Amino acid sequence: MSGMRTVLNSTAAVASLAVGYVLWAVLSPGEKRIHRLKNLPESNPERMEESRQRNAMVMQVLKEAATTNSNIARGFDRPGK
Repeated sequence: MSGMRTVLNSTAAVASLAVGYVLWAVLSPGEKRIHRLKNLPESNPERMEESRQRNAMVMQVLKEAATTNSNIARGFDRPGK
């Protein structure tokens, strides 16, 4: 019985080490991920400013669409109700 318990404990320890290694290998940043992180818009001030301006324009269009009574989704040929 003691020998079986030792084998089970050893197997559990090896399995937990294997799971830890696999998780470490999967979650650690590789070269491709580091390269992608360097090319994000947030890392370049010029691209970040372009993103801010684009987001501001989208928000302005959404605000204008929310305040208007016409529904563009219905189409231009049919009048609103």
